[in-house]
Amino acid sequence: LFALQAVGIDLTLLTVFGGALGVGIGLGLQKLASNYIAGFTILLDRSIHLGDRITVDKYSGVVDRLTSRYVIVRSLDGIEAVVPNETLVTTIVLNHARAKREVRLGLSVQVAYDTDIDLALRLMEAAALTEPRVLKNAPNAPAALLVRFAESGIDLELGVWIGDPDSGQLDLRSALNRAIWRSFQAHGIQIPLPQRELRVVGLPNGLDGTPAVVLRADPAA
Repeated sequence: LFALQAVGIDLTLLTVFGGALGVGIGLGLQKLASNYIAGFTILLDRSIHLGDRITVDKYSGVVDRLTSRYVIVRSLDGIEAVVPNETLVTTIVLNHARAKREVRLGLSVQVAYDTDIDLALRLMEAAALTEPRVLKNAPNAPAALLVRFAESGIDLELGVWIGDPDSGQLDLRSALNRAIWRSFQAHGIQIPLPQRELRVVGLPNGLDGTPAVVLRADPAA
């Protein structure tokens, strides 16, 4: 310091530079420090364990590794997500391992307005009963419901419960949809296509008094 003063360097500049550098480093390490503190908090309160199936933010999977800075969440398709510990502390985390093993799946399908709804609901429930992974006893028995009257048809939903969510859901959804499709085709139940009506209100001269022209637009045409 004496040497710097001897050559004419103002130490005030070093103080200002050191202060700015310290503030920059502090801001840069703020997130890192918060992740470490959150990691120690998770390890102490034991809210998450290895092997737990969790959902945090938009990531869902099994906790594969716990560190002091981050958590590795492995999804069912093998993709690993590195989730900072601060996210696990400051957001809502769904721990499926702490809950019951049963998980509900909902499959939506739309039928035409001239469909026998009671028959369609029975066929959907019967299709669910053919799948071995679907729970078949009350209160988790398959149930088909009428959801709403939509623009192009009637929306139905099939709700099923499974006891092995770790085995995946896409294969089961595909099998149920195929079974419902085959059953509907066998009983003549149609899945409607969107339809639109175009009404011509401004007719050319010489056509006054004639009824308005209605054009039906069929997407399948």
